[in-house]
Amino acid sequence: MKTKDILQETFSALRSNKIRTGLTMLGIVIGIASVIAMVAVGQGASNSVSSSIESMGANLIMVNPGAQRTFGGGPNASRGGAQTLTLEDADAIASQIDNISAVVKEVSSQKQVVASGTNTNTSIMGTESSYSTVRNVEIAEGTFLTDQHISKTSKVAVLGSTARDDLFGEDETDVVGEKIRISGTEYKVIGVTVEKGGSGMTNSDDIIYIPYTTAQRYITGNKYLTRIDISATDAEISTVVQEDVTALLLERHNKTTDTADFTTLNQSDMIETVSDVAGTFTTLLAAIAGISLLVGGIGIMNMMLTTVTERTREVGLRKAIGAKKRDINLQFLSEAIILTFIGGVIGVALGWVISFVLSYFDVIEAQVSISSVLLAFGVSALIGIVFGYYPAQRASRLNPIEALRYE
Repeated sequence: MKTKDILQETFSALRSNKIRTGLTMLGIVIGIASVIAMVAVGQGASNSVSSSIESMGANLIMVNPGAQRTFGGGPNASRGGAQTLTLEDADAIASQIDNISAVVKEVSSQKQVVASGTNTNTSIMGTESSYSTVRNVEIAEGTFLTDQHISKTSKVAVLGSTARDDLFGEDETDVVGEKIRISGTEYKVIGVTVEKGGSGMTNSDDIIYIPYTTAQRYITGNKYLTRIDISATDAEISTVVQEDVTALLLERHNKTTDTADFTTLNQSDMIETVSDVAGTFTTLLAAIAGISLLVGGIGIMNMMLTTVTERTREVGLRKAIGAKKRDINLQFLSEAIILTFIGGVIGVALGWVISFVLSYFDVIEAQVSISSVLLAFGVSALIGIVFGYYPAQRASRLNPIEALRYE
């Protein structure tokens, strides 16, 4: 039996009962579309979080005060409020550790800020000039903090785009030179950062930057640092730099690994962890969506078994005029495969559209990958073969005499 004849017979059989064919195909369409969309959501979420972490800075290592949290809420000096890192620690890291391009001091706090009759509660970040380079902060207008501001303990501020909008309104485009008050102290606005977006649980645009020396004097009233940021010269040696920093601070604080009063976070390790978690999450979503594919496959088998029963006399007639067992088997198997293939194409298109709509309307980041499309096609073809094989075998094994007698 020629391929052309098989295809003509296949499409003729599928068109003979359009409603049943469409409903059976719908199960495959929904299953494939679900797999494509779920994998796209998982991949998009992974890429979004990884990009957010990478946007924090280049080859970044962060040193936070406070002991590492333990399972069950064991002893832990809260890393947000612990006071264990000093200016001397940051200077020691900068002078004694190799393969470092920059060390940045940070003093952060949450304060109420007032400007021109409006106010907002936002993060105050006391830092220095190299912060903009290490943390990839760009200036939209004005300038960032300078070394002179640090040395003179200047009362100047650089606003994140969200903080600017909250204090002066979204329509205000020129706020350089304006005054704001933090904890009763007046600051002059010298710049506004380019909108960057959120990163994890924080919004990097809802921040006001001031000199760390000013923050220590007027905000916290002490000499301690909230964090030390370290930029390694190369991503491949960031782990080595992290180990060297840990060893240095343990020695300076007279602590052991078990009693350390600080923690270090490596940006590369954070990205790797996020990727692993996102991969597991994506697999779980795909597995859940795959259940609908299984249901669709069962629907195809049910339809093909019904078709075999309805066409018993046809099969008997074909065999009586010389059709071989292989021809009958191939005929019914091709119907199942074509059915799932068409459903797979429609499902991939639908999944792509769903992913695009989710991303376009900022519902959630979704990114369709070629691998997921190929996987969907492969799975749909496999379903056609697996769930179409038994009905095809059953049809090919019919006794032609008994088949011709079937009513």
